[in-house]
Amino acid sequence: MNSTPAAGAAVPRPQRHRPPLAAAVIKSLVTAIVVGDYAPGSALPPAGVLCEQYEVSRTVIREATTTLAEKGLVATRQGWGTVVLDQEQWNLLDPLVLDALFQRADRLVYLDNLVEVRATLECAMAARAAARLDAADRTALSAKLDELAGKMDDPTAYAATDVELHELIHRASQDAFGRAIVSNIQGKALHTPQYSGQPTREDIEHTHAGHQRIVTALLAADADGAADAMREHITSSWARRRPDPHPPTR
Repeated sequence: MNSTPAAGAAVPRPQRHRPPLAAAVIKSLVTAIVVGDYAPGSALPPAGVLCEQYEVSRTVIREATTTLAEKGLVATRQGWGTVVLDQEQWNLLDPLVLDALFQRADRLVYLDNLVEVRATLECAMAARAAARLDAADRTALSAKLDELAGKMDDPTAYAATDVELHELIHRASQDAFGRAIVSNIQGKALHTPQYSGQPTREDIEHTHAGHQRIVTALLAADADGAADAMREHITSSWARRRPDPHPPTR
C-alpha cells in the first residue's frame, strides 16, 4: 500500500521522545531558573557538574539544555557557557514554565494577571457562545447547572464540575485559541492552593449564583449579559478567595 502523502498534504513532523531521566532534569532546571535559583545573566553549572548533581550522562544534560533553550530560558554564549536569559525571553505559556511561575514567592502577581487574562478571554467567549448555542448546547448547559446544584456540599466535586461548565461554554464559543490559552494557564493554576483556596458553603453559594446568571444569559442569547455575568463571576470569586499577601501582625 502506498503511504506517500498526497500532493499538498501536510506531512506530520516526528515527535521527540525524551527519556524519563531527561524529562526529570528538564523539570528540575526549569523550576530552578524560574523561581530564581539561577539569576538572569548567570551561567548554569558546567555539564560535568550537572552530570554529577543529577547522576546522569552528558547526553541527558545536552538534551536538557537544548530543551531549556527552546523554552527561551537559556542560551549558549561563547566563553560563558549556558547563560540564563531574562524573563522577557521566556515562553510563559509553556506548561513547565507556568507550573514553576506559580511556585514563586511572588506567585500572587502572576495569579492576579491570570485572572485578568482569564476574565478578558472568557467574557469574549461567553458573548460568542450566546450567539452560537444550538439545542444540544442548551441542553448540556442546563444539565450541567443542575449537576452543580447537587454538588454544593462537596467542594471538590463542585470544583471539578465547575471546570466542566466553563469548558462547555468555551466549546460553544468556537474560539479555539481562547479555549486553549485559558485551559493551559488555568490548568496549572488549579494546582496552586492560593488559586483554588478552601471554599466554604457560602463561597460555593456565591459561585453558584454566578453560574446561574451566566447560564440564564446564555440561554436567552444575551451576549452582553453573558459577558457581564462572566466577568463579575470570575473577578468576584477571585476577590473572595485571594489570600492577603500582607497578613496583619499580632
